[in-house]
Amino acid sequence: MTTDKNQEIADALSVLLATSYTLYLKTHNYHWNVTGPMFTTLHTLFETQYTELALAVDEIAERIRAVGAFAPGSYAAFAKLTKIKEETGQPGAKDMIRALAADQAATADSARTVIEVAESAGDHVSADLAIRRMDIHAKNAWMLRSHLD
Repeated sequence: MTTDKNQEIADALSVLLATSYTLYLKTHNYHWNVTGPMFTTLHTLFETQYTELALAVDEIAERIRAVGAFAPGSYAAFAKLTKIKEETGQPGAKDMIRALAADQAATADSARTVIEVAESAGDHVSADLAIRRMDIHAKNAWMLRSHLD
């Protein structure tokens, strides 16, 4: 891989990191603030998902370092890079579910970009990381949507 290719991979991973971290924060916020008849179920589901995201952001950041770049690590940097909007209001439970399902899909799209960039550079490790992330986000989106039926 060339230095330019490493930077392309790091840039795509940085978007995935920022999007994942924003999703982590939003999911944790919803965990704290969900109310209503689905409280226990959603409180637990959101905790499961934000806990997994907390581990994921570390793995993504470490991969950025492994390809030779510095990982973004501030809210300001994440705000510039993320593909999802942070929550500023107090939505109801069903709106939380809809927002998180859409955000899981957006995060999977960020992972898809990493796969494309990494595969074109022959970086199978970054591609594998992103494939695993896509799978997790697709499953999380499905679990969230299942609460809307």
